[in-house]
Amino acid sequence: MRKYLFIIGLIVSGVCSNHLVAQQTENNEAVRVSADSMVVSSPKSDTIPYHNPKIATRRSALIPGWGQAYNRQYWKIPIAYGIIAIPVVMYVFNNDYYKKMKFAYDARYKEQFLNDNSDVPKIDPELVNLPINSLLNYRNVYRRDRDYSVLFFLIAWGFQVADATVFAHLKQFDVSNNLSMQVRPQLDPISKNAGLSLTFQLKSHSPKRADAR
Repeated sequence: MRKYLFIIGLIVSGVCSNHLVAQQTENNEAVRVSADSMVVSSPKSDTIPYHNPKIATRRSALIPGWGQAYNRQYWKIPIAYGIIAIPVVMYVFNNDYYKKMKFAYDARYKEQFLNDNSDVPKIDPELVNLPINSLLNYRNVYRRDRDYSVLFFLIAWGFQVADATVFAHLKQFDVSNNLSMQVRPQLDPISKNAGLSLTFQLKSHSPKRADAR
């Protein structure tokens, strides 16, 4: 009788222990699945905030350097103003001398062809000794350079707008370690052939492989 009771006790203890092991395994699986779900649902730490290139374009078109400030490239702001200031200075300089040359030429023309020397005393002292032909040539040169300075000003303004737009687009590019190309040696376990494995990883969730043997 004691022998049968001992055997029954072993069977019951074995069943209970198996039940406890299975329950513990299920609990561990539930915890692991919950942890995995938490990891999957957690936001990426390296997520890049959205950067709108249109905002950088509009701001830079309105005020020079504003688009660069939106891109957080503050060191470019004085460069943008320096590039725009060059044609502005050129315009002021050439326009000033154009007006002086034009007035002096008109005064000499009236003196020579219309016998009217009323404006001759008003000629700039630097230009008094210049002949009428030289005044005409200088007037045309300064007018041409003044017009070119306007063109250069528009080009400089457009350049800083283009710079803000391009670098605003580049803000959205993935330049982290996930963007990579790797070449690794590889051994095919089936054919026993050695080769190279070329891996292109453009995004963290979609790696692409191309094997070359």
